[in-house]
Amino acid sequence: MSESTDRLESIRKARAEWHAREVEGAKLRKKEFLNGSGYKVRELYDPTDSEKRDYMKDVNLPGEYPFRRGVHATMHRSRLWTMRLFAGFATPVETNQRFRKLLQEGQGGLSVAFDMPTLMGYDSDHARSLGEVGKCGVAVDTLADMEILFDQIPLDKVSTSMTINGPAAILLAMYLVVAEKQGVEWSKVRGTLQNDILKEYIAQKEFLYPPEPSMKLVVDTVEFCTKQVPQWNTISISGYHIREAGATALQELAFTLYDGISYVRACIERGMDVDSFAPRLSFFFDCHNNFFEEIAKFRAARVIWAKVMKEWFDAKDPRSWKLRFHTQTAGVSLTAQQPENNIVRTAYQAMAAALGGTQSLHTNAMDETWALPTEKSAEIALRTQQVLAYETGVADVVDPLAGSYFVEDLTDWMETKCFEYFEKIEKEGGIYKGIESGFFQRELARSAYDYAQKLETGEEIIVGVNRFQNKDEQLEIPILKIGKDAEQKQVQSLAKVKAERDQSKVDSCLERLKQAAEADRNVMPELIDCSRAYATVGEMVEVLRVVYGEYREPAFI
Repeated sequence: MSESTDRLESIRKARAEWHAREVEGAKLRKKEFLNGSGYKVRELYDPTDSEKRDYMKDVNLPGEYPFRRGVHATMHRSRLWTMRLFAGFATPVETNQRFRKLLQEGQGGLSVAFDMPTLMGYDSDHARSLGEVGKCGVAVDTLADMEILFDQIPLDKVSTSMTINGPAAILLAMYLVVAEKQGVEWSKVRGTLQNDILKEYIAQKEFLYPPEPSMKLVVDTVEFCTKQVPQWNTISISGYHIREAGATALQELAFTLYDGISYVRACIERGMDVDSFAPRLSFFFDCHNNFFEEIAKFRAARVIWAKVMKEWFDAKDPRSWKLRFHTQTAGVSLTAQQPENNIVRTAYQAMAAALGGTQSLHTNAMDETWALPTEKSAEIALRTQQVLAYETGVADVVDPLAGSYFVEDLTDWMETKCFEYFEKIEKEGGIYKGIESGFFQRELARSAYDYAQKLETGEEIIVGVNRFQNKDEQLEIPILKIGKDAEQKQVQSLAKVKAERDQSKVDSCLERLKQAAEADRNVMPELIDCSRAYATVGEMVEVLRVVYGEYREPAFI
C-alpha cells in the first residue's frame, strides 16, 4: 500500500495545486459532508491516505488474520452467501406452506419470525395475547406447533435461523425434540439461535427476566450446544435491532461487539474454554443506505473481533478469531410512501452486504412497512438476491473494494472509534452497569433525535418522504392481512394439545425445571423434557419467572 517518499511527496504537491486551482471557491451541494457516524468525507482520497498502513499486517490476504478482507480465502467465489427470507405468519400450518415454497424457489435456509406473544413468552390463549396472535410472525405454543412448522422439512438438510430471545432456550429445546422425532442426530442439526438478550435491554425491549439471570440462560444454551449440538450457532449477536432503534453505524458496531465481549466473558466465568465455544458465535448486522459506510463497518468488525479474541481473551484457535455474520437490509429505511422505491433501496443495501463479505443475507420486502410480506413481494425480495449473486459479478472477486483509498481510510476510522467506545463502556462499569445507568439508551435516543432533526431540515433526504413526493399518491399494492380466524385456530389447537397431553407428566417436568433453576443448574435438559411432554412456552416461562423475577426497565433522564 505504501509508495516511495518522493512519489508521495509529488502526489501531495499535485493535490495541493489541484485543490487551489479546481476546488477552492467551488460551489458544493453541502457545507460539510458527514456520514451518519460522524466521519468527515473528504472530496478526494489518494495514496497519501494509506502511507502508514502496512498491507500484510493491517489488511492481509482473505482468510488471514485480521480478516479485514474476509474470513475465508475464496469467499463467494467458492460459496455464495446463504439467501434467507424472514418468514412466519398466522399459524404453523400456513408458515410451513410458505417455508416449503421458499425452499422450492431456491432459498438456501429458513429464518423464522415468531409472533409477539411467543417473543414475550405468552401462550396464544393468554389475555395479553388477544389480537396479536400470528400478526407479526408465527405462533408457537407447544412442541406440536414446532412439529407442524417443520413438517416435511428435513432438519439435517436445512439450516434454520430463529429470531427469538427471552424464551430462546425454550424454542431451541422444542426444535431439538423435533429433530429427535425426525430421527436426526443433534450433531447434524445446523442453524442459529438469535439468543442475544443484551440488545433487548439496549434497544428492542423484549426482555423477560433481569439481565443477570437472562445471561445465565444464554450461557446454558452455549454450554449445552457446545457439547451436544456442535454445528449450532448458539448466539447471533445482533446489531440489527440496535441500528433500527436509532443507532449510527458506528454505535451499532461498537455496542454489538461489546455485547459479544460480554457473552465471551460470561462463558469463561462459567468455566468454559474460549476456544470450545467462540467458533460457534455469530453476528447479525443491519445494512443501511450509506453504501461505503456499511461496507467499512463490516470490514472493521472482522478486524476488531479478531484482535479482541486474540489479544483480550488469548484465543488460540483461528476459528475463534473469525467474525461470521448474517445481514438484513434496513427495515427502518423502508418507507410507506412510494413503496416500490424500497425495492431499489434493498438492492443497494444487499450489494453493500455482499461487497462487505456477509455469510448470509435477508432482503426486506417492499411492503413490510405496511404488513408482513405477501408471497409476491417476498419473491421479489428473494429475486433481488439472486440477480445480485448471479448477474452482477460482485461474487466473483474477493473483497473487490480493498485498496480503495476511501474505503480503507473509513475502515481504519471505524476501528479506531469503535475501540474508543469500548473504553467509554468500560468506564461506565461494563454491560450491566451501562444498562442500569441508561448509557446505551441515551446514546441511541440522541442519535435518533439528531437524525430526525436532519430529516426535518432537509439536511438528510429520503426520496418520496421529504423530497420528490407524489402529492396525489394512493397505495395500490396488495397487503397481507391476518384475519381473526388465525388466532381462533391457534387457540383451538392449543386447547386440543392441553386436553390430550399427560398433565401429570407436564407437572412433573415443570417441577424439575423449577428445581434446576433454583439450584442454578443448566436448565436445558429440563427444558427439553418439558418440551417432550408438550408443556407450553408460557408454562415454562412462568416457572422461570417465579425463580428469576421479572424485569421492569427504569425511567432514564
